Amino acid sequence: MPQPTAPAHEFAMQFTSTPRGARLARRLVSHRLNDWGHPYTTPTNETLTLITAELTANAVRHGHVPGRDFHLRLTATADTLRIEVTDTRTEKHPTPASTPTPPAPDAESGRGLLLVAALAHDWGVTPRPTAPGKTVWAELHAPYPGILHGRP
Repeated sequence: MPQPTAPAHEFAMQFTSTPRGARLARRLVSHRLNDWGHPYTTPTNETLTLITAELTANAVRHGHVPGRDFHLRLTATADTLRIEVTDTRTEKHPTPASTPTPPAPDAESGRGLLLVAALAHDWGVTPRPTAPGKTVWAELHAPYPGILHGRP
């Protein structure tokens, strides 16, 4: 069985479970991707930043527990970028499916995971192993630019 690939890069941080925390997380992911060789205006940076915006907004809106923050982890391997957003709410779990059920046409919300499912190559939900809550994750296949240019 092949061993999981160790991340070439990793960024992890805890954020307040507020709209401001979600905006900061989204901006820091975009900056980190730029630093890792995926410039701001590239489809990879824009796509993963949008996925991050949806997952962090959901953590704030649906995963918020008063006094608890959400945690974000971004990793890059040779061919995959992975974003993980962990909150402490246990009873609200999104249900990954090939295509999430679309909301009613006049609904004001409910389209975020449709975007994630459409943009990510894979996504899912896993329970937190050591505390209450869940991690919603998404992966985007994108070659690590450093591998292409001989950088570590």
